[in-house]
This record gives sequence, C-alpha cells and structure tokens, in this order.
Amino acid sequence: MTLFSQFLILGGAVAFCGLAVAGCGESRRAVPPPAAQKPAIAVAATQATASAPVLSDTYWRLLEIQSMDDTQGTTRPSDPSLYMMRLKSDGSVAMRLNCNRAMGTWKAEPSADPSSGHFEFGPLAGTRALCPPPSLDERVTSQAQYVRSYLLKDGRLHLSLMADGGIQVWEPVTEAAFETTSDRDAR
Repeated sequence: MTLFSQFLILGGAVAFCGLAVAGCGESRRAVPPPAAQKPAIAVAATQATASAPVLSDTYWRLLEIQSMDDTQGTTRPSDPSLYMMRLKSDGSVAMRLNCNRAMGTWKAEPSADPSSGHFEFGPLAGTRALCPPPSLDERVTSQAQYVRSYLLKDGRLHLSLMADGGIQVWEPVTEAAFETTSDRDAR
C-alpha cells in the first residue's frame, strides 16, 4: 500500500471519527492518539525531515536539463522563473512548470557527505494544460520518476536521472517564491 493510499485511508478514518465524536453531544475536544500509535503520515514527515535537512524547505528554479545524448545536448528554459520547485520539510513537493502545477512527495538520504545522496520523487499529480511552446513541463514531470540522486555543487542542486539519463540543474530562489494552492484553498 502506498503512502498516499495510507494517507487517504487515515484521513477518512480521522474524518469519520471526528463526525462520530461531534454527533454525540459530548465534548468536541479531540483526543490525541496514544504516543505508541503515530499516524503513518506523521512518521513519513518525520523521516523526510530527518533524511535530508539540507534540502528541506528550499525553493529552486530550473536552469537547464543536461542530456547524455549528444544530439539533444543541454536544454535551457527561455524563462527559468516559469519552472520552480519547493521541497517542503513534510516530504511534499510543489512545482510550477510553465502553465502547469504539480504536487507530490520527495525523499532524500544523504551520503556520508550531506552535499550528495539518494533522491526520489513520489508520484506527481498535476495539471495538464497545453503550455505555449517551447515548454519543458512534460519533460520535467516525465523525468521525475527517474531521478535517483542529488548533488549540491556551487550552490546549485543537480538531480541525476538513473542510467545516465541526464541531469536537471536547479538554482536556489531567494526572492519570494511561488505558492501552489488548490482552487478550494483560494476561496
């Protein structure tokens, strides 16, 4: 069972229990779960925070995608500000990819030197608008499932794809970064 499935099941159970308690006419105060029974999402968030604190709560802008195929070479977005990524400390990721948005999960395990290590994205859910060309949105989302390692070098985040598939190079964003909110949250 995936973490997302566990989250959905846990969320449904919590919502049901909340309705059941509220309907009893008793105190509407939530009863915390026993310390020995941490919800799966809390455990995952703790692991994500502990796994790569150097990457937690960071914002990035896509600089280029380096292909190992000489015919493709290096591709740079015409406007890097249209390709942003926020790695949150709870293990979630939010992306702006040109005219689309994507959200999902990430995890990293640093090696002995925390400037490099294992990196993976979980499944990404995103919009599928047809962005004006040239656009790298589909390329970034399709490559996400193949990212296997990271390297922090010269202030940039290099995400390497498996089997020498390429490298995505991201630079830190220091100014106010984008936020992705659902239509429901924007109301």
